[in-house]
Amino acid sequence: MYVINDNVSEHTNVYDVLKERGFIRQATHEEEIRDLLAKEKVTFYIGFDPTADSLHVGHFMQIIVMMYMQKFGHRPIVLIGGGTGMVGDPSGRTDMRQMMTKETVVKNCERFQETFGRFIDFSDGKAICENNANWLLDLNYVQFIRDIGRHFSVNRMLAAECFKNRLERGLSFLEFNYMLMQSYDFLELYRRYNCKMQFGGDDQWSNILGGVELVRRVEQEQVYGMTFALLTTSEGVKMGKTQKGALWLDPEKTSPYEFYQYWRNVEDADVRNCLAMLTFLPMKEVERLSSLEGAEINQAKEVLAFEVTKLVHGEDEALKAQEASRALFEGQGNMDDVPKTQIPASEFDGEGMGVVNLISRLKLVSSNSEGFRTIKQGGLTIDGEKVTDTKLMVTKDMFKDGKLLIKKGKKTFHLVELI
Repeated sequence: MYVINDNVSEHTNVYDVLKERGFIRQATHEEEIRDLLAKEKVTFYIGFDPTADSLHVGHFMQIIVMMYMQKFGHRPIVLIGGGTGMVGDPSGRTDMRQMMTKETVVKNCERFQETFGRFIDFSDGKAICENNANWLLDLNYVQFIRDIGRHFSVNRMLAAECFKNRLERGLSFLEFNYMLMQSYDFLELYRRYNCKMQFGGDDQWSNILGGVELVRRVEQEQVYGMTFALLTTSEGVKMGKTQKGALWLDPEKTSPYEFYQYWRNVEDADVRNCLAMLTFLPMKEVERLSSLEGAEINQAKEVLAFEVTKLVHGEDEALKAQEASRALFEGQGNMDDVPKTQIPASEFDGEGMGVVNLISRLKLVSSNSEGFRTIKQGGLTIDGEKVTDTKLMVTKDMFKDGKLLIKKGKKTFHLVELI
């Protein structure tokens, strides 16, 4: 498990650390929250719906927040949404989520729980892992509507961003219940663990307000909510999307090399934000690295890629990824960890295989038409030679020692090996 160094911050209040590093976006009671975090060891929670069998880099932002909070003595509750995951959160979506079977939800919850153990210390009650299936799945619907539903104004719910954006396209009654369920989570966690704070991404603001208000109405107690910045580029576009989809924390879904390369290739304007929010480097070092200009900014990107990969996959995998990256970009290091595909030599006999078919098979392009377009735009090289013929046939005699290095654009490499 990763341990945060003591010299990561000069602040004594975790609120100031999160503020300085750019996490905090909205808070229900800013001064009260800051005072509470200074005076008490606070139990707080963040919810994670098991929408896939792996956490992705967007979740990792929330994990880092929990790690900071735990370092300063506060107690995280990791709430896995085995109940809410059956419904789906409409926040930030333009369509309804694909419904998952109960078996899929349970399996995804188990995978999530394994991952959290790599980052959060659950020993001796320092953190809690809960599943809202424990109270949501056995609720009596009529009783729930009588006890909980009566505290919610439909007019106010419809004005919330998470619903407002969906009204024209269509919002199912199933999803309309989501805010009630998430709010009820806060009430349950307050009752069970004296949980006083809920954190989440900025797209969760309406749901968090619902929980704070519900606890106030039912228990006549003040609890608090705070949202954090979503991981976006300087242009406001969500980060963490690759050609193959999301940037996963599971090495089986996104290899440590691909993970490293993503951060090595971020835009210059995004380096500071990523260093501040995705690493535990002291802010003085963040400012120094992000102030580098011209070709020197690549040093900062290499530090970013190494630090984030080390956090997620461990130092050994980060070093391997760094070596592979240097082998490709600088002609040094080894290529053992460069993405590779083995193909039977017989497939390159005779006339061989069409280059567009090959790069489609390697998933370097999403379609043949994209493959043709890439070549016409000069974006494909084989062993350092630019490909200009869209009808080029790749034959066995083109392989050196049974290997062929294909490069798409400036940053995407793939090694083909004959077997």
